Amino acid sequence: MTFGSKIAWDDTVLPFQLDASDMRGRVARLDGVLDGILKQHDYPAQVEALVAEMALLTALIGQTISLRWKLSLQVQSKGAVRMIATDYYAPTTDGEPARIRAYASFDRERLVEGPAFEQVGEGYFAIMIDQGEGTQPYQGITPLSGGSLSACAEAYFAQSEQLPTRFSLSFGKSTEPGVGEHWRAGGIMLQHMPKASPFVAGGQGSGEILTAADLVDGDQEENWNRVNVLLDTVDELEVIGPSVTPTDLLLRLFHEEQPRVYETQPVRFGCTCSEERVRQSLSIYSSKDIEKMTTDDGRVTADCQFCGAHYDLDPATVGFDADKSAGE
Repeated sequence: MTFGSKIAWDDTVLPFQLDASDMRGRVARLDGVLDGILKQHDYPAQVEALVAEMALLTALIGQTISLRWKLSLQVQSKGAVRMIATDYYAPTTDGEPARIRAYASFDRERLVEGPAFEQVGEGYFAIMIDQGEGTQPYQGITPLSGGSLSACAEAYFAQSEQLPTRFSLSFGKSTEPGVGEHWRAGGIMLQHMPKASPFVAGGQGSGEILTAADLVDGDQEENWNRVNVLLDTVDELEVIGPSVTPTDLLLRLFHEEQPRVYETQPVRFGCTCSEERVRQSLSIYSSKDIEKMTTDDGRVTADCQFCGAHYDLDPATVGFDADKSAGE
C-alpha cells in the first residue's frame, strides 16, 4: 500500500453508537504506535502481522475500559509463536493519550510458510482487566480457533461476556518515494448491546464455543445481521484510512443506522519499565541468588521485552539483602 506517512487521525480510537440498531463500536487507526512497538524487535513477517493484529485489537477493546485501568491481551500457544502479550494503559485523566505496548515470544526455526495464524498452535486467548490497587483483577480465556486473533476475540466476548461482537481489521506496511517503509493499521469493532440480561438462543449447554449468532434473536438478530452486511462492504483502504476520516467512514457504511460519534481517544506507544521496577522485581532474591545472576563482568543486567530498554546494575545494590541493609 502506498500513501502519505502521517495524517490527522492516525493513532486514535473513535467511539460511536448506531442508534437505529442499538449498537456501539470503535474505529481505530494506528501508525506511530505500531512503529513504536515493532521497531524494538527484529520480528519475521508472520510474527509482525500477529503483533500488529493484537495491538489493533488492544486499542479497540482498551478504549472501553475506565480511566486508570489496565487491559492486557495475551496469547499462549504450543505453536512456533509461543506468546503474544499486549498492555493498554488507560489515561489517568480525560483528554490524555492511552498507552499501548506489545511483544511476542517465538521459535524462529519452527515458523512455516503460510498465513500468520498458522504460526500459533493449540492454546488460549486471554483478556485481563486490572482496576488498580485493592481490587481483584478479572481474567477470561477462550481457545485459539477461528483462523485469526480477531475471531478469538469475538469468541471471547460471546463466551465470557455474552456480547455479540464483530471485528473488521486491516494492517500492513505502507511505502512511498522518499519515506521509509512503516506499518499502518485500521479496524472497526461492533457490539450489540443487550437491553436486559443476555439471552442465549442456540448453542447453550452444547459444550461448543458460543458465537454472536447464538446471542441474538428477533429484532436483535435482524439488526445484527443488517449491520454486519453493511460492514462487509467496507474496503481495506477505507479501514486503514489514508483518505477517509473515521467519521466519513461511519457515514459511508452506516448512514441509515443513525451513527453518533463521541470524543476521540489518542493512543501512543508507551512502556512502564524503569530501573526502580527492575530493582523491585529483584528485591525478592537473596545475595546468593543475585550472585548466580551476575555476569562475568560483575554486573546484573535486565532487558525489557516490550521496549528493549537495557538495565545494568551493581549486584551489591539489588536483592533482598541489599534492601534489608538499606533499611537499617
